[in-house]
Amino acid sequence: MARRAPFRIFDAEVQPGQRMTVDVPLAQLYTHTQLHMPVQVVHGRRDGPVLLVSAALHGDEINGVEVIRRLLRLSTLRHLAGTLVAVPIVNVFGFIHRSRYLPDRRDLNRCFPGTERGSLGARTAYLFKTGIVERCTHVIDLHTAAIHRDNLPQIRVNLDNADAAEMAQAFGVPLTLNSGLIEGSLRAAADEAGIPVITYEAGEALRFQEPAIKAGLAGTVRVMRHLGMLPQRPTRRRDAPQSYVANASQWARAEQDGIFRTVSPLGTHVKQGQILGYIADPFGEQELPVRAPFDGIVVGRNNLPLVNEGEALYHVARYEQAARAERVAAQWAAYEEGLEGELPSSEEPPIV
Repeated sequence: MARRAPFRIFDAEVQPGQRMTVDVPLAQLYTHTQLHMPVQVVHGRRDGPVLLVSAALHGDEINGVEVIRRLLRLSTLRHLAGTLVAVPIVNVFGFIHRSRYLPDRRDLNRCFPGTERGSLGARTAYLFKTGIVERCTHVIDLHTAAIHRDNLPQIRVNLDNADAAEMAQAFGVPLTLNSGLIEGSLRAAADEAGIPVITYEAGEALRFQEPAIKAGLAGTVRVMRHLGMLPQRPTRRRDAPQSYVANASQWARAEQDGIFRTVSPLGTHVKQGQILGYIADPFGEQELPVRAPFDGIVVGRNNLPLVNEGEALYHVARYEQAARAERVAAQWAAYEEGLEGELPSSEEPPIV
């Protein structure tokens, strides 16, 4: 059998069976310090897909950074078919400053496909897309909620793309949100290039949250098995969880300024009009309930008690069949317990 060709990325050449870290030059800071985007390539000995797993496209969304660290430590990568391209920190500028944005306050995930001579965001997006994304056949992009918000682990995907829909189902979290492609986003740019992409959303910015990290790692490994990149488990303790698709979602917003008290946790099945929390003045003389806009499941919420009128407080996903929201809510406890038996054992203590 012919030897597999090396994988070329920028000026690096990774041989079959080799793992290499490539420092991609981004910019030279005004301190004369060179800034790089770190990329690690694991090039399997056998042919297969080229999967990109990326995180910190928003610089303060760090759960995905830990997902990638744990992924790269898995011993099963010795049996990798295809190529894994891991980019734990895409927005290096934002990561250094613990910020969602680039130094010019642009959102990198609205700068795609980018240009060589545009803004800093456009140049970074262009470099990432042309130098890394277009070298891959599939993409998993890891995100969290914005600062002071929290997301239930979920997959966002354009279900019109059949390959991406299969990846979403294989990822195996109970909630999949059929989400349109946003202009300027990595998802839109990859889809336009014919590359199936899914986005994993879980947890809060600037926090490590063990359940979100475990679910992200388990889902990424499931996708790699689905793509034939990793061997199936010899003894399957349980099948991947059923993922139920929500085709719409809406934020319940603050109708007055005040101090916000939450009473509905993430993953709760709610009925239209059900009270999710309360907004009150400091004396409790003016108190207003926050109600669910429709039947569904709570997939995101604001964790900051100090709110202004119009602020997004609870994100509720709606299902065409109300019974599906009940099933998703009921699955969560069993899902988290099931991860313990599915993930490989580790000598590392969990993050608490």
